[in-house]
Amino acid sequence: MIALDRISADDDPLLLWTAQDMRTGARAWALGDAAAVACRDVSRRDRLALRGSPADVAELVRRIRAQVAGFNPVGDAALIDALTGRVEGCELVARFGWMDTTTPAPAPVRVAGEPRWLADAEIPEVTALLGAEHPGSWARPGDSGVRRWAGLRDATGQLQAVAADAWSVPQIGFVAGVATRARTRGQGLGTTLCAFLTDELIKDRDRVALLVDRDNVAAIRTYEKLGYRMRPIAAARLRTP
Repeated sequence: MIALDRISADDDPLLLWTAQDMRTGARAWALGDAAAVACRDVSRRDRLALRGSPADVAELVRRIRAQVAGFNPVGDAALIDALTGRVEGCELVARFGWMDTTTPAPAPVRVAGEPRWLADAEIPEVTALLGAEHPGSWARPGDSGVRRWAGLRDATGQLQAVAADAWSVPQIGFVAGVATRARTRGQGLGTTLCAFLTDELIKDRDRVALLVDRDNVAAIRTYEKLGYRMRPIAAARLRTP
């Protein structure tokens, strides 16, 4: 096993994203064809991203286990499923999706209003909209890693949809905190706003990504229309053996 001081730019996007450009406190290891990256507070979780064959990943996890206590292993769904049978105390927590695109978004259907980056003075409106329409949002104003917010207003000036540039890294832009007022859903506002973020974040990057619940069919369809492709992933926890 070796410790790594960087993750190659052509490595697994999930590892690159989790590494957060190897910011202070991020750690990485390799063993055989396996690699692991641990970083705190990435999309509100202490994450341990994994890739490689189940046998090598399982052995790597056993060796670094004491160093990653409290971190949630995350990786391809098939890999995490295999680990639950190979690593003592490894328990499945959730299945969800990593979706990403390497191209700008197709032009969405035009809607009233123009998406744009919001000014600091507008952020309290973002907080209010999330509280009313998406209280479980993984990104919130002021959270670590949440850089800026985009929004779309209606003809009266009321904020109708928001989304964040959050936990982005040099190679990968990341979209989070997507929310639309319930009464305006189905009008294409979220699609238009996400197309704007995709085009903004893909500039000088290899891809743009996001996480999505596997049962959120409407959101998945929206992202697919914008060129995103699904990668089934899963998360686990390492219970004290």
